[in-house]
Amino acid sequence: MTISASGPDRVNAPRKRLLIRPGAIGDFIVSLPALQHLKAAYTEVWCASQNVALARFADRALSIHSAGLNRIGVLAADDVFHHLRSFDEIVSWYGTANEEFREAVRGLPFRFFAAVPPATTRQNATEFFCAQVGAPDTLPRIDTGIEPREGFVILHPFASSPTKRWPLEHYRRLAEMLGEVSWCAGPGEVLDNAVRLENLFELARWIARARAYVGNDSGITHLAAAVGTPVVALFGPTDPVIWSPRGPQVRVVSGTSLPSISPKVVFDVLASLV
Repeated sequence: MTISASGPDRVNAPRKRLLIRPGAIGDFIVSLPALQHLKAAYTEVWCASQNVALARFADRALSIHSAGLNRIGVLAADDVFHHLRSFDEIVSWYGTANEEFREAVRGLPFRFFAAVPPATTRQNATEFFCAQVGAPDTLPRIDTGIEPREGFVILHPFASSPTKRWPLEHYRRLAEMLGEVSWCAGPGEVLDNAVRLENLFELARWIARARAYVGNDSGITHLAAAVGTPVVALFGPTDPVIWSPRGPQVRVVSGTSLPSISPKVVFDVLASLV
């Protein structure tokens, strides 16, 4: 779905473009090829605060909160409107379904796109977002400059929803089978002896050093795939056709019941990959 607030697309590409991409870590990463395709002579990105560190292709990146976009229609936002008027084009995945927001920015050069693929699609999310903006379907890539890989395997046993988490005891059994592992956790996730790096680009650089990565349907799993680390992604209730990371070194193990996936199965898949 595309909603234009400013009439037909210009014949000439805009020189100054703003890209507004809300959403969690995985949402941003699967959108990277589409966002990078839209790079103009000057490109600014507004996104969730944790994703600012990943918008390295942009000339400037701000969190949506610090940019003041969430003030529109709620609080005084003259400064935000002044900044928005400085762009030749604004491509937004923010506010598409919010009629009040679209009305508030009427007259500004917005193009709106759906922020989430429909559940009925049979496209991978990256392919969906690329198609929205006319970009070639390419894999998300984050260049960390890290080579060569070291011997450890990263285990990340978390996800946004408990229903998307392979049981921790399964991860612990897998760790026993693997030997040299490093555990990964976010700032608010409880796990002893885990590596925690809040800056996502620094986390990407650490993951790029690993021999392999095992994780659930989560943004960090997409991050691992984007830096080129061999990935085993564990999927349960979400559709891997839409949401799995892709790449020659990505393997997806899925099941309607995550606990039914045995550590031995995951170990064998990982062994075939590395």
